[in-house]
Amino acid sequence: MKQSAAKIVREYGPFAGVDKVHGVTWDGQHVWFATGDKLNALDPASGKTLRSIDVAAHAGTAFDGQHLFQIAEDRIQKIDPQTGRVLATIPAPGGSDSGLTWAEGTLWVGEYRDRKIHQIDPETGAILRTLESNRFVTGVTWVDGQLWHGTWEEDESELRHIDSTTGEVLESVKLPAGVGVSGLESDGGDQFFCGGGGSGKVRAVRRPE
Repeated sequence: MKQSAAKIVREYGPFAGVDKVHGVTWDGQHVWFATGDKLNALDPASGKTLRSIDVAAHAGTAFDGQHLFQIAEDRIQKIDPQTGRVLATIPAPGGSDSGLTWAEGTLWVGEYRDRKIHQIDPETGAILRTLESNRFVTGVTWVDGQLWHGTWEEDESELRHIDSTTGEVLESVKLPAGVGVSGLESDGGDQFFCGGGGSGKVRAVRRPE
């Protein structure tokens, strides 16, 4: 397994009125981050929050190219980012759902305490596949055919590249002590956006070569 230290490229926040950052996602222009009762669109160039949608946003966030998906307690809401309307709701797979990402027609959901990642049907919520982890799972993301997830235990966090069939850890990127990772999303290129939990920050972390 390859191991390296995380290179934090930039920190955003803390943001006014934001105590915690949960899920994060990337729509190609903006970083959306969940803060409990709102989804906020951040411009990564200026660091400014451009707009917010009033919606329950307790955990992971995803974007399928057209709609936002947001975990709210025991359900996943499909949201129109233009209007902020909730278009559909499906059950979330676990009791402690954390990360959420979209890949090739399905949603992937991190289950924090149970240390699992579920692949689910975005129409019904049916579980298609489950991977086991040996750490608490926070955010999940796919980039270039690679599945990555965040871990956060006590004051230690890592980003882990895992085998999407077996769950084996292939690569680990360790964050500095005290820097937590809640949400995780790739920008499709050379960096990850990481939700910072109770720090109220979003961080950009360099993806390893």
